[in-house]
Order: sequence, then structure tokens, then C-alpha cells
Amino acid sequence: MRKIVSSAALAAILLLTVPSTFAAPPASSKGVPGTLVIVFKDGHRQSFNLADIERVEFPAAEFASNAGASGPSRGHFLGKWEVGDGTGNNFYITLSEDGNAMRSLGNVHGRWSYVNGEAEVTWDDGAQDAIRRVGSRFQKFAYEAGKSFTDIPANVTNARNLTPKPI
Repeated sequence: MRKIVSSAALAAILLLTVPSTFAAPPASSKGVPGTLVIVFKDGHRQSFNLADIERVEFPAAEFASNAGASGPSRGHFLGKWEVGDGTGNNFYITLSEDGNAMRSLGNVHGRWSYVNGEAEVTWDDGAQDAIRRVGSRFQKFAYEAGKSFTDIPANVTNARNLTPKPI
């Protein structure tokens, strides 16, 4: 009789401990070093080993709208922009997804990046342009070589994205 009780107790303990082995990790904000933990809206978590991840991509327009952001996303800046030169004439700035930029004025190449909700372009000739949302419109802020994006711009003109549906 004693063996039956001991066997039953052992079986009960095993049955109770086995499921806990497969349970989700505790809900702590700290992950295991070398892992990425994603917490979904319904509260469940999924861990990924960083060694298995090549890169993490966030589709710009979708991410901004899903995150509840009210400003433009990186995708809003992609495409061909018609901008002013500060003297009443227009030229074009084309911003590519790979970070390259082209300016039709002088046919100059540059690099652009999305910083604090605006497109910042540094041209190979040293000049810089920023395309910023101002109210419901966009404007181009031009900076001479040697100036920074926080300096007073040389000129400010309207900017209009000619791409039918910016990404």
C-alpha cells in the first residue's frame, strides 16, 4: 500500500512540474542576453536569438500609422520633390530609399537621412537642404556649405512631393 501511495505522489509531482517546464517565460522586461523579445498587443511574448536575425525592418509608413505618430514618416519623403531655389525659380530633389539624393540644380549628388521627422540632405558640394513639414505643408530649408541644420537657413521655399503616392 505504501508503494502505491508513493508512486501516486511521485506521478502527481511529475505531472505538475512538466507543464511548468514548457510555460512562457516570466513577464519581465529583461530578456536573456543575445535575444530579442517582442511583446504583442494581446500580451504574449516571443523571443528570437539575435544570432539568427540578419536585420529588423520597419515599413516606414505602416509603422508610423500603427504607432500613432502624427508627423511624416521616412516614406513620406521618398520620391521627386519640386522646391524653390530662393530666387523665384524651381528645381528638383529626388530622394531614394537607399539614402542617395540627386539635385537637378547643378546635377549634384548627395546623401539623405530621416532625422527627427524631416529629410536632411548633405550634398557633395557641401551645401545642405532640409525638407520639413510646417503645418499642413512642406518647406525646403537651404543651408550653405559649412552651416548646420540648426543654423539660420539661407532661404526657405515651398516643397512639393511630385511622387503620386509616397511610400
